[in-house]
Amino acid sequence: PVGDEETLRGALQRAREAARRHPGAEFVVGIEGGVAAIDGALLAFAWVVAGDGERWGRSRSASFLLPPPVADLVRQGVELGEANDRVFGVEDSKSASGAVGLLTGDVIDRTTLYEPAVVLALAPWRRPELWA
Repeated sequence: PVGDEETLRGALQRAREAARRHPGAEFVVGIEGGVAAIDGALLAFAWVVAGDGERWGRSRSASFLLPPPVADLVRQGVELGEANDRVFGVEDSKSASGAVGLLTGDVIDRTTLYEPAVVLALAPWRRPELWA
């Protein structure tokens, strides 16, 4: 997805699909990664949507710049994981530490990038009186 709105829609769609597949679940979470063009560069990020069937929380992860060789491939329509695999000479990076892990030497990987966003998406259940 490109841009915040499209990426957020993807996360919401994933969360709703999880709710449909697991009707007894206490919570469902959808995560969707995307990119956005800023000042001629591409930033990568993810949206997280958490829900219980009645209420939906959401949060956005931190964002990071994609290096020009990766960004160029993404602009040509190559999926980010595939672009990373080509540039970094690896296989299936999106199932491992992802772009952020490749760029930071795994100081931050996909899991650590997404954790704060998941916690923040669940905030409406921590303080439900504020979302009544």
